Amino acid sequence: MTTELTLVSHHLCPYVQRAAISLAEKGVAFERVNVDLSSKPDWFKAISPLGKVPLLRVRHGNAEEVIFESAVILEFLEETEANPLHPADPLTRARHRAWIEFASAILNAIARFYSAADEAAFLHESKGLSEMFARVEAELSARLNGPWFAGDRFSLVDAVYGPVFRYFDTFDRIGDFGILDGKPLVQAWRGALSERRSVNEAVSADYPQRLHAFLRAKKSYLSEVIRLQAIATPQARSA
Repeated sequence: MTTELTLVSHHLCPYVQRAAISLAEKGVAFERVNVDLSSKPDWFKAISPLGKVPLLRVRHGNAEEVIFESAVILEFLEETEANPLHPADPLTRARHRAWIEFASAILNAIARFYSAADEAAFLHESKGLSEMFARVEAELSARLNGPWFAGDRFSLVDAVYGPVFRYFDTFDRIGDFGILDGKPLVQAWRGALSERRSVNEAVSADYPQRLHAFLRAKKSYLSEVIRLQAIATPQARSA
């Protein structure tokens, strides 16, 4: 009996992107349904205990189970689908899981960065992000040769950092904040991930415009930077 998978999604959610990348790397067919989190439909509220995405709806015949939380979804896919993205060695696998958690901490720091209300808070969050990526740089310096976190083998760590670096594609269009400066291994990893098909296809083609509009509407210090940029550069208004 065939199992059907539906990824309940949002256009901008980086945690959804993790699941989409994992599914693509494993070659698993799935449907993707986007929801408006500012006006959640009743069916979504009924099946999402935390009111968040991603959800993975797993249909098997007439039965359906709903899995929530990206880390749980990733582990479920590892346990049920071919082409594992976790290493086989338990100690190495634990290390990978730890760096996946660190990626979640970076995402939280990114949210604080783009939500900072004033310049002082913005610079504080920028410095904190730079320090977090310095830790990533140090970890990468001890890895095997190759483009990915584990060297030549694409892993779940790569899947979760792809959406992290995607934010910086938009940040770089807004200004030079120096967060990734002096981190050549991080920059090289970012570059490799930007060329990975599964990473690119985890978002829609209009993702950059959607993210830019989201940041501009935040009423934060970064929003003001974007507003002033648009005044100085008229073509930026259409971004």
